[in-house]
Amino acid sequence: NKRRKAPGPDGVTPACLKTCADELAPIFSQIFNRSLELCEVPDCLKRSTIIPVPKKSKITGLNDYRPVALTSVVMKSFEKLVLAYLKDITGPLLDPLQFAYRANRSVDDAVNIGLYFILQHLDRPGTYVRILFVDFSSAFNTIIPSLLHTKLNQLSVPSSICQWITSFLTDRQQLVRLGKFTSSSRTTNTGAPQGCVLSPLLFSPYTNDCTSKDPSVKLLKFADDTTVIGLIRDGDESAYRQEVKELAVWCSHNNLELNKLKTVEMIVDFRRNPLHFLTHHHGQHCGYSGEIQDLKWVTHIDSIVKKAQQRLYFLRQLKKFNLPQELLRQFYSAVIESVLCTSITVWFGSATKSDIRRLQRTVRTAERIIGAPLPTLQELYTSRVRKRAQKIILDPSHPSHPLFELLPSGRRYRAPNIRTTRRMNSFFPQAIHLMNN
Repeated sequence: NKRRKAPGPDGVTPACLKTCADELAPIFSQIFNRSLELCEVPDCLKRSTIIPVPKKSKITGLNDYRPVALTSVVMKSFEKLVLAYLKDITGPLLDPLQFAYRANRSVDDAVNIGLYFILQHLDRPGTYVRILFVDFSSAFNTIIPSLLHTKLNQLSVPSSICQWITSFLTDRQQLVRLGKFTSSSRTTNTGAPQGCVLSPLLFSPYTNDCTSKDPSVKLLKFADDTTVIGLIRDGDESAYRQEVKELAVWCSHNNLELNKLKTVEMIVDFRRNPLHFLTHHHGQHCGYSGEIQDLKWVTHIDSIVKKAQQRLYFLRQLKKFNLPQELLRQFYSAVIESVLCTSITVWFGSATKSDIRRLQRTVRTAERIIGAPLPTLQELYTSRVRKRAQKIILDPSHPSHPLFELLPSGRRYRAPNIRTTRRMNSFFPQAIHLMNN
C-alpha cells in the first residue's frame, strides 16, 4: 500500500498528500512550474536519509549493504511528471538492446534475444560463443551529472530539463540512519540516489553510447546488468577481445568501475573437440538478471521446484483453516504459480521430461490440497508464449519484431531453418510454430 510508505526527511507522508490532495495540488503546481522555469530543484526537496539495506544474510563489509534513499514524497510526485516526459522523448532514441524501464520490454525479452543470437550462431559448423556477464560496482552511485547532462542533450532532451536534472543530482544533503543511530549530514554531487523515481531511468541514457560496433559481438543491457556475447567462428576472437577492451575504456571514461569478483565469463562450445583451455569463467552456471543460464536450465528449475514446494506448506495451512476453494485458488495463483512460471517462456521449451514431471508434480499436489483442477504448466507456457509473441508483433520498435516475418500469403510467419533441437526448443521458433497453428 503506497499510502503506508515511509516519509522522507521532511516527514510528509503519502497518506497526508492523498488526504489533502485537493488543497495542496494548486500550491504544488506553482512550486513545480517555478522550479522548471528556474531549472533548479529546491534544496529542501533534495534532502535524503540513507538506509543501509543488507544484500545478503552474512555481512562482511560496507559493500554488502545497498544504500536506499528515503526522499521527499512531494519530490517523488514531481519526479513522476518529469519521468513521463523523459520517457516520451528518449524512448525512441535509446539503444534497442537496452531492455530495462521501457514499455513492452522485460528481462525475459533480454534473455530470449540473447539466446536467439547464441543458438542461431551455434547452428553453424565451427562456431562457439563467449559470454561476458559484466557487473558494475555501485553503478547508480557513480553517475556524473555533467556527463549525464551532455548525454541527455544528445538524446534531444531540452537544455532546460537537462539543467533541472543536473540541479536535482547536485548539492544533495544526505545522512545515514542505522537503527537508532544517525550520522551527520553530508553534501554529494555524484550519483543518482537509489529510491528516487528518476534514478533507474537516468541510467539508461547514461549508458546509451555503450554499444558494440562489430556485428559479431552483441551487447545486451538490462539497467546496470550488461552482457557481452561474442559469436566466434573459426577460432577468431579478435572482434570479441577488442569490444571487451573498448568496454573497459568506456567504463573508465564514464566513472564506472567493473566489479572483477562478480564479472564472469561463460564459454559455450558444442563442437566435438572444444577448446578446453578457454576456462575463464568462475563457475558452472552464470546469472543474468536473476536467471541461471548454462543452456540446460537444471539449476534454475531446481531453484523453482524448491521455492514452490516450500510455499505448498502455507497452502496446506490455509486449507486447515477451511478457507473457501476460490481463495485457495487465488493464493495458489499469486504465491505458487507465479514462482513456477517465473521466466517460463525462456526455459520451459528446453526443459527435460524429468524436470517437467517434477514441476507438474507440484501442481498436482496443489490440486489435491485445493480440491479443484489447475492449469498445467504446458498450458501456461503455451498461453504465455503466444501472448508474448503477439505483443512483440504489434510493436515495430521491439528488437525482436523483425524475427516474426509474414509470408506473402499474410496468414503465416516464416519458419527459420533449424539444425538442432536446442534451438528449435527456444522461444522464437516455438512462438512462430504456435502463431502458425
